[in-house]
Amino acid sequence: MTVREAQTRIDSREFAEWLAYERLTGPLGGERGDLHTAILAATVHNLWAKRPRKLRDFMPQWAQKRQTVDEQLAWVKAMNKAFGGTVEGADE
Repeated sequence: MTVREAQTRIDSREFAEWLAYERLTGPLGGERGDLHTAILAATVHNLWAKRPRKLRDFMPQWAQKRQTVDEQLAWVKAMNKAFGGTVEGADE
């Protein structure tokens, strides 16, 4: 699906929710390319290295810091505003 197609199929609120989800869990998709690449990198490294490394050493860290509910809400509101979204029934 192209970006233009996605923009016609989902609203800014749903888009912001998917962005937030991906920030916490890592890349979306049926296959986890980051995990597969880390397995390969760890395997190759450990074949030749004097000191083996663990798989987690080759994995990107997606959720660096736990966010509070208020921080998450502020981020979602900022994304919603950036994409021209509105909040129905909101006081703000």
